Amino acid sequence: MSNKKKSNNEIIKDIFKDYGIEYCGIAPVKFDENLKKILKKREEDGFLSGMEEKDIEKRLDATLIMEDAKSLIVAAFPYYIGEIENSNLSCYCRGYDYHIVVRGIMENICSKIKEKFTKKENLKTEIFVDNGPLVDRHLAYLSGIGFFGLNGSIITEKYGSYVFIGYIVTNLDIEKDEPINKTCLKCKKCIKNCPGNALLDNYNMNAKKCLSYITQKKGELTEIEKNVMKKNKIIFGCDICQKVCPHNKNIEYTNIEEFKNNIIKNLNIDEINQISNREFKRKYFDRAFSWRGKGIIKRNLEIMEEKD
Repeated sequence: MSNKKKSNNEIIKDIFKDYGIEYCGIAPVKFDENLKKILKKREEDGFLSGMEEKDIEKRLDATLIMEDAKSLIVAAFPYYIGEIENSNLSCYCRGYDYHIVVRGIMENICSKIKEKFTKKENLKTEIFVDNGPLVDRHLAYLSGIGFFGLNGSIITEKYGSYVFIGYIVTNLDIEKDEPINKTCLKCKKCIKNCPGNALLDNYNMNAKKCLSYITQKKGELTEIEKNVMKKNKIIFGCDICQKVCPHNKNIEYTNIEEFKNNIIKNLNIDEINQISNREFKRKYFDRAFSWRGKGIIKRNLEIMEEKD
């Protein structure tokens, strides 16, 4: 039996495994100029959705979040539960809100990390779940969790691309992981099947044409945007580029209970018309589709009811 002392990297990953999270990696706190060029080009081309952090420098440097940051702990949280026919919601928002679920798991993990590293004075951790300035998928790639698909998603071996990404900024110095030397099959099925023709041929995309973005966009939609939504019968999100991806065939289902239980398959116009904004928030506060409010959901359902 080996008495070799475990590295900080191994200790962190063991803690995540104790909570059923198999995909965890450690990324550096600053990123290279190549990502900066990519982000600037997307900005110049008008391909950003407007929901991203506007200051590019903040997307590249975790020390702008935590001055003495030393490491980024990145993890993938699977959510796939199989196909549900005739659902008008993307599979990522049928279960409980991943922002709440993932944050809850990571808060427990951060408590365990602080218990484990009690000798580290002033140990700091800050959790982000799709609400931080850094480029989540780039972190996942750098940390070795998965590899990029042409649709921009991070693909894991076990759960495909049906994973949420969370990360922890910390001043704990942890040995860094390396990216996986692998690419997707480049079959281009995601590009060919994208409803809004948002996906381009070089791992790039025009976020404003993405159906998921269109369903969350404020204000009036164009006739083209309405038609894309009606054709695909979806009122929030989009799964098409994931459904057609060969890397998502025969993947395992999530082991996270909150994503498996109390599933909402559909929202309907009659119910939404009968409840107030306050009632909507009270009923659906713990669902990812609720963040845009009742108005956007009502608009999208009304579009579905429109006659061609």
